[in-house]
Amino acid sequence: MNSLKGKITDIKVSGNMSLVSISVGQLEFKSIVIETPETLAYLVEGGDIMVLFKETEVIIGTGENLTISLRNKMPGKIVELEVGTLLAKLIIETSEGNIISLITANAVSNLDLKVGSEVYAMVKTNEILLSEC
Repeated sequence: MNSLKGKITDIKVSGNMSLVSISVGQLEFKSIVIETPETLAYLVEGGDIMVLFKETEVIIGTGENLTISLRNKMPGKIVELEVGTLLAKLIIETSEGNIISLITANAVSNLDLKVGSEVYAMVKTNEILLSEC
């Protein structure tokens, strides 16, 4: 599980759901949770929070002009790459720490990924989990 420490910068509530904005150093994350500040005590603007996401939920992209709907984008460089028969494990160095991604070996080949490749590690808003520090 990837884990980064951040600070809640904004909370927008609709019904029993919240869109939470989190600052992790230079990176900005958004998470949609089925909780509100009224139902979850640590959902507080300015509060410390842990941002968690599975390695299998990290999408890899290359190039400068990624025009897609994903908001959680982390630029980085591949520092380790283990390619197996079906899956590959990438360790990506970002400004706020290393991120691990598990993708298909085919994707590594199709994207021509190697150690040193500049990539974007991306995670959908609904795949970001939050936990108190």
